[in-house]
Amino acid sequence: MLNKRTFLIPLCLMMAGASAAGDYRPPEDVLAELIEKSGSLYLTQSEQNLMMMADNPASWTVEEGEALFHEPRGPNNVSLEGCDFGKGPGVLDGAYVEMPRYFADTGRVMDLETRLVHCMTTLQGFADDDPAVKSRHGSNSDMMRLQSYIGSKSSGYPWNPPLDHPLETAMRDAGKVLFNRRAGPMDFSCATCHSESGKRIRASVLPNINSPEEWTKAISWPAYRVGHQHVRSSQHRVRGCYWQMRQGQSVAGSDASIALISYWTDAARGQPAILPDMKR
Repeated sequence: MLNKRTFLIPLCLMMAGASAAGDYRPPEDVLAELIEKSGSLYLTQSEQNLMMMADNPASWTVEEGEALFHEPRGPNNVSLEGCDFGKGPGVLDGAYVEMPRYFADTGRVMDLETRLVHCMTTLQGFADDDPAVKSRHGSNSDMMRLQSYIGSKSSGYPWNPPLDHPLETAMRDAGKVLFNRRAGPMDFSCATCHSESGKRIRASVLPNINSPEEWTKAISWPAYRVGHQHVRSSQHRVRGCYWQMRQGQSVAGSDASIALISYWTDAARGQPAILPDMKR
């Protein structure tokens, strides 16, 4: 059996060259540090993924997303540089780890996908049913390229979703209820699988929401899923979890889906994001 840590940067070397807290760090470096801190079975369960992190196929999706972000597009022929993701128009560094958040121009708490849809339709002028907006779940979609690029600008930053506005707190609290609510023919909740360390679904070790080092990796989407051969988003993960629990299908961009993402992001508060990640 190969030693998983053979493929990781030794902690002493990594820390010597690491950026200050709140600065960009490559996702493979962030993961190496988390493994050294925790020794978690969840974090180390795939030797192949650890070997490939530095050459994550999602890097291509990020590059394509960067080009799309700066390209004038849509009926209005403008780029997304005028879109405010919470830190001012076009400011992306550290923006994603502070979402979902309340946006005064819409009166809603929005996650990254919902905010992108808003900017593509209002700023660039795309119709809701335009493929650039409607197609959201594969690496070849504009939406996934853009999310991958925007998310990558927060790698290494600590998760820090704001809770200053009453709606931000309300969404977080509603998400906690949804996370723990047992329902469906199997009487499952998210907590059924994600409240203890060492639980498995077949060969896969499951992350524990009560283990911060595990949970930050669990919620680090966008991520390249090796089994899917596609980059996937947080909204796609919510949809997949509800399908696995045999509960009713979640609706992307709904308040319920954003509430759940609000809660799970708050649960990882202070931990560094791994963006883009690579998962089984």
